[in-house]
Amino acid sequence: MLLRSWLSEAGLAEYAAWVPVRRDERDPQRFWLGVVDALRRTTAGSALVGTLTAAPDLDGWTIVERLLADLAPLRDRNYLVIDDVHELDPEALRQLQLFIMRASPQLRFVLATRHDVRLGLHQLRLEGELAEIRDPDLRFTLAETEELFRAAGLALPGPAVAVLHERTEGWAAGLRLAALSLAGHADPDHRLAAEFSGSERTVAEYLLAEVLDRQSEQVRGLLLRTSILERVNGELANLLTGGEGGERVLQDLVAANAFVVSLDTSRTWFRYHQLFADLLRLQLRRTRPGEVAALHRAAADWLAGRGMAVEAIRHAQAARDWGPAARLLADQWPGLYLDGKTAVIHGLLAGFPTESRTADAELAAVAAADELAGGSPAAAERYLCLAERAPASEGRLGQARLLVGIVRLLIARWHGSLAAVTEQAQRLQDAAEAAETTQPGLGEELRALALISLGSTEFWMARFQEAVRHLEQGVALARRIGRPYLEFTGLVYQANLEFFRSVPLALEHSRQAAELAERHGWAEGPAFGLASMNVGTILAWQGRPEEGEPWMRQAERTLRAETEPADALAIRSLRGVLALARGRDADALAAFQAADQVAERLTEPNLMVHGNRSFLVQTLVRLGETDRAEQVLAGLSDQDRDGGQMRLGLATLRLAQDDPQAAVAALAPVLDGSAQLPWQGWLAQAFLLEAIARAALGDPRAAAGALERALDLAEPDGVLLWFLLHPVPGLLESLPGHRTAHAALIAEILGLLAGHQPAPSTAGRPLAEPLSRSELRVLRYLPTNLTTPDIAGQLNVSPNTVKVHIRHLYAKLGAHRRAEAVARARDLGLLAPGTR
Repeated sequence: MLLRSWLSEAGLAEYAAWVPVRRDERDPQRFWLGVVDALRRTTAGSALVGTLTAAPDLDGWTIVERLLADLAPLRDRNYLVIDDVHELDPEALRQLQLFIMRASPQLRFVLATRHDVRLGLHQLRLEGELAEIRDPDLRFTLAETEELFRAAGLALPGPAVAVLHERTEGWAAGLRLAALSLAGHADPDHRLAAEFSGSERTVAEYLLAEVLDRQSEQVRGLLLRTSILERVNGELANLLTGGEGGERVLQDLVAANAFVVSLDTSRTWFRYHQLFADLLRLQLRRTRPGEVAALHRAAADWLAGRGMAVEAIRHAQAARDWGPAARLLADQWPGLYLDGKTAVIHGLLAGFPTESRTADAELAAVAAADELAGGSPAAAERYLCLAERAPASEGRLGQARLLVGIVRLLIARWHGSLAAVTEQAQRLQDAAEAAETTQPGLGEELRALALISLGSTEFWMARFQEAVRHLEQGVALARRIGRPYLEFTGLVYQANLEFFRSVPLALEHSRQAAELAERHGWAEGPAFGLASMNVGTILAWQGRPEEGEPWMRQAERTLRAETEPADALAIRSLRGVLALARGRDADALAAFQAADQVAERLTEPNLMVHGNRSFLVQTLVRLGETDRAEQVLAGLSDQDRDGGQMRLGLATLRLAQDDPQAAVAALAPVLDGSAQLPWQGWLAQAFLLEAIARAALGDPRAAAGALERALDLAEPDGVLLWFLLHPVPGLLESLPGHRTAHAALIAEILGLLAGHQPAPSTAGRPLAEPLSRSELRVLRYLPTNLTTPDIAGQLNVSPNTVKVHIRHLYAKLGAHRRAEAVARARDLGLLAPGTR
């Protein structure tokens, strides 16, 4: 079809000789006489090629020599199309090779074959004289698949078309057969598309006639017996067939395009086309039903012995060998969990009958972990109780206790209970050391899990010093023992901790963590959600919410029922921060309320709770619902209401009620440090609210001082959110330019308030040499309009000293002017982001 449509649309029909080869063609003379007749039917060939008739002494070699002589004068481009070249016998192929190599350059050969044939085409390939259209080129794309179904009059939904494209692997005939099959249904849908397989009558008939029945008995036996496998190699094929030469047979099938695909460059592992595998499995069940269980059992033993545990478990389940399958899964579960493969675990567990999960101690522990991963801690507890009561297999009591200990730690972490996490972490490490003799390396893996679990729990409880220590130890250990997913989860919490020390570094490391997760296929897990949430939130804090929105959406994709309450609280609360930054107060209120509901599920204090409630109060105030804000504050305990973050909410409310004196009173413990805040960024809001209150009380000097302090705190991390939530353009413009070190930052804030969006930042190459503390102090003044003597006065040093530091800054930043140095420093996160 492809060749005929090409000849027709290119207007080449009169220049092309078409020669179809008969099936199992064994008569070279007959083939070559067909070539002669086809060439004589072309315009040029009719004048050049002489007639020939069959004769006993006329062989293929003689005909080839006659054709070469007749076509030597050929002046115009002509084509010889030979269809089904693979049907030719070896002698005819050798004659064709001679003809191709010696024919006139004006005669082009177009050969269609199901598999590679011995024609010595490698020389033409090297010389660039060979064009090849192979299987990948002939596969239909998804768009072409949709076009085919539309042309067949089938109105299939997009997901159904995608399923059929995936099932057929783009095989054109398979898609056409699918269209014929579905055309008989009044309303074909996604379900029918998903059920389309190689056992479909039209597909089965085609594959049987065109592929399977053409093979020898030995090859058919190999295909049927190995069809139970997802992938096969020569050794495994020999095991299941009881024969030899399996790898050679599989390689020959690949070369013959017999729906067998090589999986590696060395051509040692293979798989069957999905539809072909469906047919083979159907034929195996029909013709050799008594062999199926034994084949699965033999495959399970072979795969388990070579470390391919997941495939081995599936084959043991198919053989209904529940005991060996359960022991394999119990042994492999810690490693699968530590690699983030919870979906694989869930699928394997689903392959066991329900009674197996409750009767076997190890399987019950795995089921408990699976329930927890699915967001059902109560069901996890039930399975864990069964695991502790159920008998363990002989000699496997230690393994059962180890699994129970891991799940106990995970449940404690899910609830955010530091005391329970600490206790279970210690017990687990003791059990792991005892198991080290039977499972070398497991002790260190579980120690890394325990340390990272401790660090993450301590982080949410604002015990930052302990969290830093445990996370550093856990990440280093995970890296050393080669557990990248475990290392990644620890890195995400380390990036979260950096937020409280350096926002630009937290932003960079969170981006890196999220990109790492996407590269490794971990983008559906909670750790990826936390990394994306971090990026989105920081961008919101920096007044760049439009950049942050896609990151927050990525985070929310991971927010499911199974999300740990601490993670769920954080994602919902920080969605509210992003909504506030975008001016969507109603959306922000809904997010803060949802986070507050999650907070009620926590059994321990959490660093996000008070910040979320402060934002909740402030959002109610922004929406004009001051009475509801009062009710929220009144519902808190005295201790919670007196906390630093809640005092910021109270001050916002009092300012909205035109009571600046009460706002000053609310802020006083925050400003003198007696009411502590978890992050310096909140202190910037406190001084900004103080500036607003002092200005309302008619004290411009105090207002200017508080505003300058707010800018001091906002500048290093670029925290501009507070100036968007509490816009004070008049106060900012009133600061004398010669007295502020933040002229550039003020201009940036005023630009944001005027609706100017900052451009996305671009990370540059890292510094070859770090800046000294003195150089950093000078750098802070470069975005301002202060002169060198002014900066020297601010720092109490000589102007010459400032000049030296500026020269060093230019050299290290690769800049020649002050503006270039500022731009480069902003890109490196050394200054607040600019508005370029």
